[in-house]
Amino acid sequence: MEEKVLTKKKNGMAVLILIIAMYGLAVMMFVMDAMGNPDADVPGVQALLGILLIIAATILIAGLKVLKPQEALVLTLFGKYIGTLKSDGFYFVNPFCTTFNPAAGTVLGQSGDVDAGNGKTDARKNAELKAAESKRISLKIMTLSNAKQKVNDVLGNPVEVGVAVMWRVTDTAKAVFNVDNYKEYLSLQCDTAVRDIVKIYPYDVAKNVDTTGDGKADDGSLRGSTTVVAERIRKQIQDKVEIAGLEIVEARITYLAYAPEIASVMLQRQQASAVVDARKMIVDGAVGMVEMALEQLKKDGVVDLDEERKAAMVSNLMVVLCGNHDAQPVVNSGSLY
Repeated sequence: MEEKVLTKKKNGMAVLILIIAMYGLAVMMFVMDAMGNPDADVPGVQALLGILLIIAATILIAGLKVLKPQEALVLTLFGKYIGTLKSDGFYFVNPFCTTFNPAAGTVLGQSGDVDAGNGKTDARKNAELKAAESKRISLKIMTLSNAKQKVNDVLGNPVEVGVAVMWRVTDTAKAVFNVDNYKEYLSLQCDTAVRDIVKIYPYDVAKNVDTTGDGKADDGSLRGSTTVVAERIRKQIQDKVEIAGLEIVEARITYLAYAPEIASVMLQRQQASAVVDARKMIVDGAVGMVEMALEQLKKDGVVDLDEERKAAMVSNLMVVLCGNHDAQPVVNSGSLY
């Protein structure tokens, strides 16, 4: 289905004036008929003309359409698509045309539509009431924030992910005719894209994991590569919703965490990893300091130590440098040997 944008003149105001004039003329016809035939039991010709004028004016009212900026109307005539109005203004179209938008009554989890609880907010109720009365299609950039999903990453760890998707309608004909409900279709494609992409990555950097598909292990992860992951999600959603005439402007990860059932265990694992890394750094530094001390003593000739005394000195220095508490000094008043 190809979109056909109507560029017809905006004759709404002229037709509105004509309708008002027709109503006024109809009233004059009734008055003239009543004054000319005060005792008649049946309406005269003038009254019949007034009735016809009222009927014609009422039919013309159905053809008046008002569009705000960034709104569109898809028009059909007896089931046939005749075009789309996209420019803002006051239009007059064929009164027998009907506007078509199957997603008019659908309210997604967007800003102001839903609250944190289970009840509906006043904004959601108003949106549903307006949708029931209007078939206009918004061309503005909208933000879809679906519910958080629990997905297993590439290592099988359950993680919770929330994604916000900025989107807009670019082809109204595809949006209303190619899919049953373009809003629900978009929501479903967002959920599936998140699942498809998240399962490729580990939550944190892991060994021997290929996230790019080139056959080589890399350091990609959900926590460290959120921008890359979000872009891959956006591209996959765009590929799926192209048929619906939608453009995915941007996708962002808004929530990322381990699932509650393993969150505490993974926290302990991260803490243990941090402790090991810190200990490794301390040991590396202590070894360097001991080597420097022995070399300096030997270079300056302060004391000549045999291998046994060197081992004892290294042991003492390592205990002092790697210990968690301050060392308690012991003064040796006797001979070193």
